Amino acid sequence: MKPLLIGLAVSLSIATSAFAHEYKVGDLEIIHPYARATQPNAPVSGGYMTIKNTGTEADHLIGGAADFAGMVQIHEMKMENDVMKMREIEGGLEIPAGGEVVLKPGGYHVMFMKLKEQLQAGETRKTTLQFEKAGPVDIEFNVEDVKPMGNMDHSKMKMNSN
Repeated sequence: MKPLLIGLAVSLSIATSAFAHEYKVGDLEIIHPYARATQPNAPVSGGYMTIKNTGTEADHLIGGAADFAGMVQIHEMKMENDVMKMREIEGGLEIPAGGEVVLKPGGYHVMFMKLKEQLQAGETRKTTLQFEKAGPVDIEFNVEDVKPMGNMDHSKMKMNSN
């Protein structure tokens, strides 16, 4: 009976890890990275996740790279004088020691710019995220249909090519 229970526990552990969508680099845990599905010829998409820092020092998400995008930046959206504004975060997004940061629609996010192809729900897209201290980490973003955020039209956005 005991070997059967051990075998069952091992099988469940393997099955659970197969469905888990988490990555670890140094003291950082990246939980459920997903990207917004796009319409054909869309110039941009957003990437979202939760990043936990179990360490004693803050780190910064400073950028990344993806074969499907010409540029990857870290952005934030926030209201200023009743106007929603989006901008790149200079110096990267701080992930505080012992804390976590949630990247989500309407807030902090990874900005995939100059898309080379449509992102379709159900796909996964390989991306390298760059952290100031922990270094690079290769992850896969699940592409998901994400509820639209009001009437935001990215088609006329001017892309910064720094």
